Amino acid sequence: MKKAFAAFVGLAALGLSTSAFANPMVGKWKWEGFTIDCKEGGDNGMSCVVADGPKNKGMEMIKSKLEPKDGAFVGQIAHPMTGETYNAKMVPDGNDAFKMDGCTAAGACASGTFTRVK
Repeated sequence: MKKAFAAFVGLAALGLSTSAFANPMVGKWKWEGFTIDCKEGGDNGMSCVVADGPKNKGMEMIKSKLEPKDGAFVGQIAHPMTGETYNAKMVPDGNDAFKMDGCTAAGACASGTFTRVK
């Protein structure tokens, strides 16, 4: 589950990378039994909400603006199962996946891959 969470964060960050092009983050994403719906807008420029899963339906996952850095995007993302906030780094992995690595302020770390729902 933590691996999948990391991937989600990557997805969220990539979506904020350019405003002149279609946002690759917009859409539905799957990992570890969760479906995440991402749209442009919201308080941080991108909104990713838990659409379905075992817990926290309706929870906003994007907790800060996602900033480009060294070919990746960094920002704060909430874990859909626990609600804990991770300082995350997201890297695109092709057109339909993102890899994420991140840690909480308490030192709990996670990584994983988030995949687009076809």
